[in-house]
Amino acid sequence: MKRRHFLAAAAGLPWLNNARAQDKYPSRPIRLVVPFAPGGSSGIVARAFAAEMSKGLGQEIIIDNRPGGAGNIAMEAVAKAEPDGYTLILGHIGSLAMNPFMFARLPFDTNRDFAPVSLFAKVPSIFVVNANVPVKNLKDMLEYCKANPGRVYYGSAGNGSAGHLAFEYLKLTTGMDIQHVPYKGTGPQLTDLIGGQLQASSAGTPPLMPHVKAGKLRVFAVGTTRRLPELPDVPTVAEQGYPGFETVQWYGLNAPAKVPAAIIKRLADEAGKAARSREVQERFAGDSTEEIGSTAAEYAEFIRKEQARWSVVVKAAKIKAD
Repeated sequence: MKRRHFLAAAAGLPWLNNARAQDKYPSRPIRLVVPFAPGGSSGIVARAFAAEMSKGLGQEIIIDNRPGGAGNIAMEAVAKAEPDGYTLILGHIGSLAMNPFMFARLPFDTNRDFAPVSLFAKVPSIFVVNANVPVKNLKDMLEYCKANPGRVYYGSAGNGSAGHLAFEYLKLTTGMDIQHVPYKGTGPQLTDLIGGQLQASSAGTPPLMPHVKAGKLRVFAVGTTRRLPELPDVPTVAEQGYPGFETVQWYGLNAPAKVPAAIIKRLADEAGKAARSREVQERFAGDSTEEIGSTAAEYAEFIRKEQARWSVVVKAAKIKAD
């Protein structure tokens, strides 16, 4: 009788529940929701990490693209999902550091309803034009926009996307006269950019570099503090007259807030192993992506700093959801 009472009491102990969750997890495939359409940096990073983490977890991580609403549709769905570690979301600069300040109201609380798991990677932001646009550097771009007021357009993966944020930051910093056209993903807007319906864009290096190398796009500035090894002749925005300018995209793994700590740690450990794997490092070797694979605590602190930084940009640039 006493033993049964002890076991019943012990079953309610958080540490024991966490231990059991870790022992059994995962016992079936995991769904990783990506809040944008396929073809952009988000999908590339998600698939690279998912493939490697699946090996260590012993279960497949299935990518579920859910574009729309600046990422908020996917965020709401995951916030309401069962907190058992089988539904996760790819967090990024737009959904975690911009949307909380761009939208007057959200159907979830970004910080309260999600648990940071691991920062996957930092991706350099580059600024490009269609190869037929007579622009080679930032000065040329400013002059081109000035000579064509209201007729120069840049595309993004959607309102609240990393590319939207990066270009609005550039507009705020330089006073550039250029109009925003949001798409439902990087892939669709790249089609129009290459086709000449758009003049410019900003995105991470993974989806853009193949088109740059093919001569279809031209990079006129990079958003990092240093030049990229793959683009040694392209100066940074800071080098071109705007000291202190920096913008990079970043992607991480987030879970519903009440997922057990043991599962969070298991996922973070596997993310770290994936970041150090030869497969992931080789995948990003040609586009200057920095693999991170942080702990949950490190990722949480990173998000706090990014929110403080970009809330100022959103307010100053008067970026609103439209």
